[in-house]
Amino acid sequence: MSYPEKLKELIKVVEQTRPERVERKKAGKEVPAMTLDERAAILEKFHPDYIPGTRRELKIGPSKGYAVAHEFADILEANSRINPDRIDLSQVDYETDVLVLGGGGAGTSAALLAQEQGAKVMLATKLRHGDANTMMAEGGIQAADKLEKDSPVYHYIDTMGGGHFTCVPELVYTLCNDAPDVINWLENLGTMFWKHPDGTMQTLPAAGFSRSRLHFAGDITGAEIMRTIRDEVRNRKEDITVLEFAPAVELILNDQGQCAGAVLYNMETETYAVVKAKAVIMATGGAGRLHIQGFVTTNHYGATADGVVMAYRAGVKLAFLHTVQFHPTGCIFPEQLEGLLITEKFRASGANVLNVEGQQFVYEREPRDVESAAFIRECSERGKGVPTTTGKFGVWIDSPMLDLVHGEGFVKAQFPGKAKQFGRHGIDISKEPLLVYPTLHYQNGGIEYKNTCETSIPGLYMAGEVGGGAHGENRLMGNSLLDILVFGRIAGKNAAVYAREKARDGKLSLEHVNAYDRELQDCGITTDRISPILLPDYSDPQLKEKKLAV
Repeated sequence: MSYPEKLKELIKVVEQTRPERVERKKAGKEVPAMTLDERAAILEKFHPDYIPGTRRELKIGPSKGYAVAHEFADILEANSRINPDRIDLSQVDYETDVLVLGGGGAGTSAALLAQEQGAKVMLATKLRHGDANTMMAEGGIQAADKLEKDSPVYHYIDTMGGGHFTCVPELVYTLCNDAPDVINWLENLGTMFWKHPDGTMQTLPAAGFSRSRLHFAGDITGAEIMRTIRDEVRNRKEDITVLEFAPAVELILNDQGQCAGAVLYNMETETYAVVKAKAVIMATGGAGRLHIQGFVTTNHYGATADGVVMAYRAGVKLAFLHTVQFHPTGCIFPEQLEGLLITEKFRASGANVLNVEGQQFVYEREPRDVESAAFIRECSERGKGVPTTTGKFGVWIDSPMLDLVHGEGFVKAQFPGKAKQFGRHGIDISKEPLLVYPTLHYQNGGIEYKNTCETSIPGLYMAGEVGGGAHGENRLMGNSLLDILVFGRIAGKNAAVYAREKARDGKLSLEHVNAYDRELQDCGITTDRISPILLPDYSDPQLKEKKLAV
């Protein structure tokens, strides 16, 4: 399979405008960036977050009255997967110092730092260890470690601005200040960032940033980081136990008011297990598989907001969950790759974004929400989207121009992952442009936490995408890989110290689950929904109807 003839004809339009655009790029001439007022106007009119009627106020819980997407409200206003009265908490299946829920970058780095503090650690993950959004992060990780040209101060200002100055300042301070240490830590563990011949780190500019500070490993940066830290965990198997296909379904509290473990579900045997712990780290990741507003997603199969549900049910407030991130460049053709992340590194390297007329219509490095809104406007109001064979519309990323700007072979050398993925479908991205449209990418918000990774429940810590605040209402590129490692490391260290010095033994309880169910009934919410949902349901609706009729 390759591009059909109709799209190949439209690619000729791109090729006709390419020589002039390449010359402009070489001369440093760019489409002007939007003013703050222009950004605000395009967001309000075209970004999915701003569409009226797409959110509703929660009727129960610690953030009652807070409006979130219907898809979030549905899983928060749902019944537990378990009947607490049928779980025998006196029969403890596993006992550990620190229980980490989630096996992505946040959970894995947390496990490492907890172990280094002398804690016995158990890491329970829904799928295989590493099956997480971390593996799918492509473009890079931000860090202001070239201090002659940059500073964590600039990183801080850029991050605050990208989040529309709504970010929690303390979280941003920690995120940016710890970034250089994280890069050094990763490199010492064996992460192979790309470097210049003299050994200095290669970096790129990214949307919304004033400095070039994006560190990367080709277009598989997340996979390279995950490879490194996952191997490190497996090499410490005497102190770190990994349970795969064992997602948590509820937190366990004790009569001291502390988080004291979790109920796990064995996806193979369909049985439940009780884990008693002195501290728990919630690192369950994001929510792309909720398909908010029907958007396809870049997220891995298990990204269903489980941690938000469990923490909220236990009494932790929500933060910034009213906003989600749509990445501007998700694949929209071929259909088999729809939703696949097309890394921002293409635009950071100089690739133009073009409409059906082969013309630039937006500065390529606007913040992600602004860039997404511009794409949607071009394909809707302006009617200049590129039509696909399935009746959808997208815009071009002119990847072939990068070979003309940087030299032949640049595209395949810098984007080996994407070259292989599209090559399987007969598309040579060094010769043909990529067709993209915004895709659901990141859970900007989540549960409320401090820069120590503590939550409002003693003994419950948070790390990574499950939390809200560090990115405000819009995350900038490269700050997600940084987020999971900065706060994963902090959570691991602090949870281990808590387990050693502050945890108190007490009677285990799931009474908060019963209380939540009573609150549902008191509010008149009668539903057959259960949560956490664990995995998305892609079965045919008509088939489900037939099953119910039997």
